[in-house]
Amino acid sequence: MAKQDVPPRWDRRMQQRLAHGEAAALGELYDRFACLVHGLAHRVLGDEGAAVTRDVFVHVWEHPGDYDPRQGPLRGWLATLTHRLAVRRLRATGTDAPADDAGPPDDAAPAGELERRVRHASVAARADYIVQSMPAPLRSALELAYFQRRDYRQTAADLGVTEDEARRRLRLGLQLLSTAHDAGAPGTPPGHGGAA
Repeated sequence: MAKQDVPPRWDRRMQQRLAHGEAAALGELYDRFACLVHGLAHRVLGDEGAAVTRDVFVHVWEHPGDYDPRQGPLRGWLATLTHRLAVRRLRATGTDAPADDAGPPDDAAPAGELERRVRHASVAARADYIVQSMPAPLRSALELAYFQRRDYRQTAADLGVTEDEARRRLRLGLQLLSTAHDAGAPGTPPGHGGAA
């Protein structure tokens, strides 16, 4: 196995601890990833996201062997699992719009409308995953530019970097973010297949 293919030590150790039924490991995993899991679930389901957050950690506890550290980081596997369970719940209910959908729930939503909602939620969840996974310098530049409405000059000053560096970070961050919509399988984190 090449050096770059070796999973992070923390991920391997966590999987082993969970497989041995160590409750403290589940608590540590929850502390580290609950915000990510809940954020992705909430993006797809709105207020129902809390139930999916619970389902994800129950699944991890009951099936620790489902995660294979050789397939990628634990964070990505959790994001994929969260997305899969959230979309499954959305399809099962078929009546509630994702959190970002502006319209009221439609009890008689046609199948095409439900699929549109699922695709919209998948792209949003993938975008969230990409932003949370990108290097901190890129994420900081995007947050300043888009959430605080700073231009590249103000972003450079706030970050203490040159204007060229601020533009580079914004460009790279936007290129990464653009893959959320362009992905062949919406909602699938990079480097992971559709199944968890």
